Amino acid sequence: MLRPRTTLLALTALTAGALAAGGPASAMPLDPLPLDPLPVDPQPVDPLPEKRSWAVGTGGAVATVDADATRVGLEVLAAGGNAADAAVAAAAALGVTEPYSAGVGGGGFFLYFDASTGTVTTIDGRETAPLAMGADAFLDEAGEPLPFTEAVQSGLSVGTPGTPQTWATALAEFGTWSLADTLQGGIRLADEGFVVDETFRQQTAENEEKFRTFEPTTELFLPGGALPEVGSTFVNPDLAETYRLLAAEGVEPFYSGELAGEVVRTAQDPPEAAGVEDVRAGLLAEEDLARYEAPLREPTLVEYRGLEVYGMAPPSSGGSTVGEALNVLEPFELGALPAVPVLHSYLEASALAFADRNAYVGDPAYSQVPLAELLSDEFAAERACALDPEAAMAKPTTAGSPDGEYGPCPPDDGLTVEEGTEGPSTTHLTVGDSEGNIASYTLTIEQTGGSGITVPGRGFLLNNELTDFTFAAADPTVPEPNLPAPGKRPRSSMAPTIVLDEGEPVLALGSPGGSTIITTVLQTLVNRIDRDLDLAAAIAAPRASQRNTAVVTAEPAFVAAYGPELEALGHEFSVVEEIGAATGIEYLPGGLMLAAAEPDRRGGGSAGVVRDLLDNPLAAVPDVPGLAPQLGED
Repeated sequence: MLRPRTTLLALTALTAGALAAGGPASAMPLDPLPLDPLPVDPQPVDPLPEKRSWAVGTGGAVATVDADATRVGLEVLAAGGNAADAAVAAAAALGVTEPYSAGVGGGGFFLYFDASTGTVTTIDGRETAPLAMGADAFLDEAGEPLPFTEAVQSGLSVGTPGTPQTWATALAEFGTWSLADTLQGGIRLADEGFVVDETFRQQTAENEEKFRTFEPTTELFLPGGALPEVGSTFVNPDLAETYRLLAAEGVEPFYSGELAGEVVRTAQDPPEAAGVEDVRAGLLAEEDLARYEAPLREPTLVEYRGLEVYGMAPPSSGGSTVGEALNVLEPFELGALPAVPVLHSYLEASALAFADRNAYVGDPAYSQVPLAELLSDEFAAERACALDPEAAMAKPTTAGSPDGEYGPCPPDDGLTVEEGTEGPSTTHLTVGDSEGNIASYTLTIEQTGGSGITVPGRGFLLNNELTDFTFAAADPTVPEPNLPAPGKRPRSSMAPTIVLDEGEPVLALGSPGGSTIITTVLQTLVNRIDRDLDLAAAIAAPRASQRNTAVVTAEPAFVAAYGPELEALGHEFSVVEEIGAATGIEYLPGGLMLAAAEPDRRGGGSAGVVRDLLDNPLAAVPDVPGLAPQLGED
């Protein structure tokens, strides 16, 4: 039976007058619950004095990695826009403030729940390979894979950008605002600038060598030839003009007009700085942009503890891998277990799902992806045979056989396919409106700083997304689903996720982080659903990532808290500073919403609601009763 969703006694007695988290409705009186958003005129975007990692209230919720982007999204909701409108507006703002992670020179995956129809739809805005690209594109003259850095910092890595078309498709399918209206916040932000923080300066410093390779990138991101100073204002008038062009003419100039030509010329002949050795030229052509589409795709769907968990289908491996791992975990009563056995099971299920991901998932237009079998309960039951609650399996483990014929535990004689390389960058935003519409949107230019190539006079970096292809098959006798091919979309790990309960919205989340996106989303779901943490605490909890490797990647706090007991089960750990940077929103009882972001990772995220019911003390994790209503079945 369903577990009851407890009421929020601590919140229902709150009175009016709380301030919205940076939104334009901050001075509005609070009406009795539930509330509908009140139309207001959007106000100019001012930088928030501090990021807030969680907020509770009504009228809609936005969570991003950046306070200015969250503010822009909240302005749209407060002015009557829906979740799709706010998501596009926040994404455009992130193109200004997070230019090393996202922008119109990249792509992404947009997952949307339409409350009026009760359906979840996805938009595949993944970049595509040029028609001139073959399977040997990333091999040198001797047939050996190119050094990864050389491939990244080149025109060869640049795929056809999908972000502008994703925005246009999202607004046409789900939105109520025009592209011109949704771009206004980003235009203001690019014109007026944002305050440089330590994270932006550090990311610039880490990519300084790459940026100095290309003259327009040096001019834009190293003003005066130096790193931007913390506390200074960073403006991008070139990007503001690019947004104005899109606002005035739509995305056509990007794919078939003047801007398309500029993007192609830049990729084919990267503008190196004086004295820099030539980088490899790209294969992108005007025909590639002209034929680009951001198609609607069916989402992945699994049922976990009675909840419907929707994700992104191939060419992303996010939905299939998260979904398979949840199916593997379903028979285990994790809610009755202490933390260490739960985390052990999570790590093992993740390893099994990654083994299958690496072996079978690619662009479904170019290879047969057995998606239905990968997400079947029968396949999960067979794979779960390898999960021993008392001991970690040897890794890397072999892939299963999603062939439709399943029985008792099969012999361990499948394929073992390496994961490949993905950048740890990307960004994710989550929006929910007062009508129950949800946008879960992960967007990227791949590596931090992408290819490093800025389109001259346009204010944005080009992606290096094609380095997500597998450069060469590890075993020529074994099919490799992720080799380059003309027009192909490289496999991704982006995992925007939406969770429903009998068709009603519950929560949504996602994260950046390359292949650790999958484990971040999976662990956060386990934290929230099985460990009964509230969403903010589930996001803030220490992380570990098992991607079918001999050693688990883990944060210091995770190893300190759980390392010795998990090592006793056979796990080995390699410590990294941080994993992922998740954002999420949850619909709570009583018409309330919770927005949640990172308190610390990647400099901390920004969560806000249109009408805030708590004077948030900026605590990393909320200490408010009732923010973790029980989800799903016992």
